[in-house]
Order: sequence, then structure tokens, then C-alpha cells
Amino acid sequence: MSVRRVRVAGRLSDEALLDDVQRRTFHYFWDFADPGSGMARDRFGGNDGWLVSGGSGMGAMAIVTAVTRGWITRAEAVERLHRMLRFLERADSFHGAFPHFLTPEGRAIRFGRKDDGADIVETALLMQGLIAARAFFDSGDNSEPWLRGRIDGLFDTVEWNWFTREGREAYYWHWSPNHGFAMNHEILGWNECLIALVLAAGSARDPIAPAVYHNGYTQSRTFLNGRQHAVNEHILLPLGPDGGGPLFFAHYSFLGLDPRGLRDPYADYFAQNEAHVRINRAYCVRNPKGYAGYGPDCWGLTASDNHEGYSAHAPDNDLGVIAPTAAIASLPYAPDLVMPALHHFHDDLGDRIYGELGFVDAFNETVGWAAKTHLAIDQGPIVVMIENHRTSLIWDLVMSDERVRRGLVRLGFTSPHLATA
Repeated sequence: MSVRRVRVAGRLSDEALLDDVQRRTFHYFWDFADPGSGMARDRFGGNDGWLVSGGSGMGAMAIVTAVTRGWITRAEAVERLHRMLRFLERADSFHGAFPHFLTPEGRAIRFGRKDDGADIVETALLMQGLIAARAFFDSGDNSEPWLRGRIDGLFDTVEWNWFTREGREAYYWHWSPNHGFAMNHEILGWNECLIALVLAAGSARDPIAPAVYHNGYTQSRTFLNGRQHAVNEHILLPLGPDGGGPLFFAHYSFLGLDPRGLRDPYADYFAQNEAHVRINRAYCVRNPKGYAGYGPDCWGLTASDNHEGYSAHAPDNDLGVIAPTAAIASLPYAPDLVMPALHHFHDDLGDRIYGELGFVDAFNETVGWAAKTHLAIDQGPIVVMIENHRTSLIWDLVMSDERVRRGLVRLGFTSPHLATA
């Protein structure tokens, strides 16, 4: 598949622009998906043969969005999801958890010397998307009951508690059939991994103990912040490293977990994510390194491709690279800041960075570089978080799931969703 730039037809209204960006970006998951499995490819413009687990969960959410928007039919969506599930049922998994990357034949792709097996965070991001699909396709007609059953079967096959390493009060990211837990990568906050703890706690068959969250994940020295100083742009940041870290921390788990009114003993999660977004933008406006292009309407540092490769961009790792997904996927938290940036990306930068699949992954005006790539894990949050801002569709679906609700309650969260039966 080749992707061409499109001539941008002037300034659109806010709603027309959101429509256009959502629809184009969705087609990454529809037209560019692996034809045999329906799974999301890791990226357009490299690694086309690598299928990505977490990005495919985002793709499932994008497919649900597309049905509600009338871009595809319900029957087309169900067929595509069954194709994905058939692939996943036969693909390599380890204690029920999937690797980060798979071949089109379903074999695990080695991502590091000892990373050749299960990735529980990628698995959780995949399951988050499948849970949204399960809640949406709720009719008794045709093959929708079978779809729901297959999703339940995949979820229940995951040995969520295995990743505590025999009951430790800690959670581990990877397990290898050849190296066991040799990577020894404990999941410590604050980061993108909250959904993994919630789903693991919510498992009916193999739950983790709440202590894994309270005595493990939350005990990192970069979990609690609570500071309001120059590094945080004088904005109070409840959690995370100074400067907030890359903006995907505010996106991945919150594609499905509704942060509005979501609280636990450590934070109000909407306030956390809003503060993170405002710090990221304020840093770019201040622009201490003097990069070209940065300003009130051109901001957004997160993990993305760059002119040298790939990096998790943040205020403490600023290479002059703006990723459109960073601002656009933050729309629910700060629409007053995001819409001007979205218009700038579309109206002013136009076909330099906008094409048939939406925005390219990133750009750097200082060195005159724009990516030729699109990444599943950056495309997905654009479609889903725009929809959450507009209708709260994906939030409502995921928060209705009994496993999600049970996990939140077990870990001590409160939410308006939990106050309803």
C-alpha cells in the first residue's frame, strides 16, 4: 500500500476537522491491517511485516468507533474482529500472554536478547481493546455471541498472577520461555501500565493481590510527585517524574479507563492527566532549547519516530521533535489547548505532514524533517481519544465491563461508573 499526501482544503470547522482526522486515521487500522489476520501492523514505512499486540487492541477500539460513525457496517466490523480472534487463538502466547510483536504466521518476534516471550503490558492493551468490542457487540444476532465468547476465552487464558513471580508484591513486564524472568523488569509507576494492574486485579480466575499495586507499582520513587516548581512549569503534578514524562502516559491506559472522577488514595486521574498535558505544552511554549516551530499552537512531546531513529520524547528528553498524536490524543483533557494545535497541524503545516492515513508520526522543523511513517500505537490514541472527547463511547464501554469494575474496586479506586449497577 502506498500513501500519498493530500492537498489540505483550507480551514475546516472544529467538527469537520475532527471528522476528517478521525476517519483518515482509522483507515490505518482498516486498509493497512495485515490482510490475513486483520491485526494492526506496527508501522507504515518499516516493519510492515511486524504485527503489534497493543496496537491491535487500539485498532479494535477504532473499529468500534468506525461503526458508530457509519464508516463501516456492523457486519464488516464483526467479520474483521473474528479474523483477529482466530489469529490470536492460534498465535504464540506464553501463560496466556502475547508477545509485543508477532509475524503474520503468528510466531513471536524477538524484541531483545531475552525478550522473546510474553509481554503483559502489550497483552493488557490488547485486552482493553477487545473488552471495548465485547461490550459494543452486545446483540444476540448472527455471530456476536460467539465473538463475546471468544474474547472471554482469550482473557481467561491469561495467567495474570504468573507475572508476580510466585506471589511477590510486584508485577513483572516480561517472561521468556528460554530465559524466564531474566529481564527482571518490574512494572513501577508512574507510566502507561495502570491498565495491566487493573485487568490483572479484575481477573475472576487468576487475580493479583491488591498489594501488588499498593506495595509494588506505587512504591517507585517516580510515582508520587506533588510538586509545583519550575521543572513542572509551576503546575501541580500529582504523579510521575518531574516534567511529566512522555504524553503517552496520559493516553494508553485511559483509552478505556475513564479518568473523569477516577480516584484512588494517590491521585485524581483526570487532574493528573490534565496537569501532565498542560506541563508538556507550557514547556514547549517556553522552548528552553530554542527549537524552530515550537509555540502555543505547536507542541506535544511523546514517544515517536525522529530524525535519528526513535525515542520517548519529553521535557527531559527534548530533541526538537513534535508528534501530532501527543497533543491530539490529549483532547479530552484540554480542548482549549488542543484544538488550536490541531488546526495548526492541519491548516498551516498541511500536506507536509497530513495524508491519507492522517498525520505522519512526527516532525522536526529545526532540521527540516518530517516522518514518512505512521505507527499503530500513535494512530490509535488519535481515533479513540477524539471519540472519548466527543461521546465518551470507548470509556463507557470499557467501564461497563465486570472485570474492569472488579479490578478497580479491588485496588481501591472510586469512579462515578462504579456507583452504577
